[in-house]
Amino acid sequence: MRFQGKIALITASANGIGRASAGIMAREGATVVCVDNHQERLDAAIDAMSKEGGAVHPRLCDAMDQAQVDATVASVVKEFGRIDILVNAVGGSTIIAHPSANVEDHSLDDWQRVINFNLNGTFLFTHAVVPVMKAQKSGKIVNLASIAGRGMSVASGSAYAAAKGGIIAFTRKLSFELGPFGININAIAPSLTLTERITPHWNQRAPDSQAAQIANTPLRRVADATDQAKVICFLASSDADFVTGLTIDVTGGQ
Repeated sequence: MRFQGKIALITASANGIGRASAGIMAREGATVVCVDNHQERLDAAIDAMSKEGGAVHPRLCDAMDQAQVDATVASVVKEFGRIDILVNAVGGSTIIAHPSANVEDHSLDDWQRVINFNLNGTFLFTHAVVPVMKAQKSGKIVNLASIAGRGMSVASGSAYAAAKGGIIAFTRKLSFELGPFGININAIAPSLTLTERITPHWNQRAPDSQAAQIANTPLRRVADATDQAKVICFLASSDADFVTGLTIDVTGGQ
């Protein structure tokens, strides 16, 4: 029970990697506050995780809205007294119509939407939670980057690559700011991961394209959300007490 007695706040936890991370932490003893901006998905996730075992609590919040983020964090502290773990799982590229477009085909609006979606929520929740963790002199923050941020994803557009590169740099910079206060901050950089959002795009790819993706992966399969969540949970646990500023590539060896 790695997370017994811990209070974990996980964004985008109604589905995908956030949902998988919340489920593991709840089953391993954490009180998990699940944050999402979609009421029906959030209710369904809370119901499913409650049946699996563990304490899970919903918070409806738009991670792009500072007032909502600040109010959500304040409500968690008021109810539970502390926040031990923050997982920033908001992000992705499919919020625009053509996420893999070449740079000359990206509009400024598309660029800004992808940058904002991937960076602003991570910044806002970190901005709100850090004072709580500093007062505690402890805490674990885990961010979601991507191998696109390493320049390792041919299929990703430049906006997404820039945003996820920003997450990697943000994580490294904050390790120097937060380390003296006993706060660890790390990230994972997933390869293609078959979440609820990505699976339809994967299924639309031609069989030879799917086969090429798999052949390029030494472990010869595509990741699922649990593959990523397991590494997030390692970084959020006491097993990673002396790990900070690191981004772990979770790619099956790509």
